[in-house]
Amino acid sequence: MPPRNSNSASPAGLESTDTPSPALRVAVLADSDTRWKWGALTARRLTSGAGRADTPGAGAPRAEISGLLLRGRATPTPRQLAEVGDVGIDTDRVREVTAVEFLHTVRDEGYDLVVLALVGGAVQAVLHGLAALRMPARPVVVTGYVGVVYEKLADGLLLRHGADVVLANSRHDADRFRAVYDGVGADSSAVTEAALPFLGGAPHRPEPGRDTVVFAAQPSVPASRADRTYLLRRLVEHARLHPKREVLLKLRSKPGEHTTHIEELPYQRLAERLPGGLPPNFRLVYGHMGEVLDRTDLLVTVSSTAALESLHRRIPTAVLTDLGVRETLGNHHFIGSGLLTSWDHLDGGAHPQPDAQWLAGQGVAADGTYDTAYDTARAKVTALLAADRLPAPAPYYTPATAPGYLPGILARHHLAPDGHPLPGALAPRETGRVRGAVREAVRDAARGAYRHGVQRVAPVIRRMGEL
Repeated sequence: MPPRNSNSASPAGLESTDTPSPALRVAVLADSDTRWKWGALTARRLTSGAGRADTPGAGAPRAEISGLLLRGRATPTPRQLAEVGDVGIDTDRVREVTAVEFLHTVRDEGYDLVVLALVGGAVQAVLHGLAALRMPARPVVVTGYVGVVYEKLADGLLLRHGADVVLANSRHDADRFRAVYDGVGADSSAVTEAALPFLGGAPHRPEPGRDTVVFAAQPSVPASRADRTYLLRRLVEHARLHPKREVLLKLRSKPGEHTTHIEELPYQRLAERLPGGLPPNFRLVYGHMGEVLDRTDLLVTVSSTAALESLHRRIPTAVLTDLGVRETLGNHHFIGSGLLTSWDHLDGGAHPQPDAQWLAGQGVAADGTYDTAYDTARAKVTALLAADRLPAPAPYYTPATAPGYLPGILARHHLAPDGHPLPGALAPRETGRVRGAVREAVRDAARGAYRHGVQRVAPVIRRMGEL
């Protein structure tokens, strides 16, 4: 996997036997905790051998991976970065940037590979920004999805079009992605089947005396107070029905923190108001999902990607139908899986059995094929890196194809319709610690105000509107 932006050739007629290969320079840009996890681990998978993030491939150069966070409402906190687990990047060196600052960094730093772990609109903005830079040797650009794609399929995919590689987490997704691109007349060759990069861990093995049920909560599914309170109540009732069973509510964030999706009604707040309190065998837990799954005997969720992690490890997994099987919940993705069930059945001791054919198309690789899941993607990236020159990114959306949509998307990231920064988009470099600290304090205050508005003010306004 040769670096693109390297001038390390040996002098004519000489062969270097002891000079190490130049490092492959990689940048990961993410806009939330889960996308950071996906992007960092994807970068590791793409630059390592045999599909293992910790084993360099034969002859592969060392990869230097830089982490950058796109500044916004969901920018992860240091605690959230730490709880993602080891992704092979020193989180102390991860820094926040705007889209324009990132483009300038790419121009100045000479990256070979860029992984965009962003929402679709941000991906589109970076692609147009890169095209406007007209770099003589631009980096290979990779993007994709963090988990199950259950909504905005066409919108999200077309906003990602123009990247060199659009990763699909399963054969099922790869087929859908190509169908969307082909259906609008866009080039679908970038779509590449892989798998979720954070699958792993030991297969499930029951342990004598251990009986642990974990409910994987989601920030925005379901959305209403009534539905979230219902799920919490049923989980607590399940704990009371089975006093010898450990029942855990796995939470994504603490109140005030944001994840990929907005959480207006944190389960922690709802639990404080639950009549009768919480039973002694019920606990709220945080931390790395992989570590929680190490002690899980039944994973329950509405539609969390944690279900795919659980299935990969052959842990009994249940997807709830209590609130219906609906596109807005995302559990419609599991139709045909054999996993759909209700709390009534789980209270009675039921453990759903996954359908083997459904599993085979979902990229969970429970059959041991995970080690090779990234071989095709890695080969494609290697070929792109070896190219003499890559053409500028050519997204499907242009000022000619989407004149009423694209300019607004680019403007959100302070880019003009032609991809160039708007006047004043790039702030002057901070000079001195005092000025930097003041700007950081202002950012933190703004984020705090936004989160307060989302979690406190907005629900009150909605309730008033329902009167």
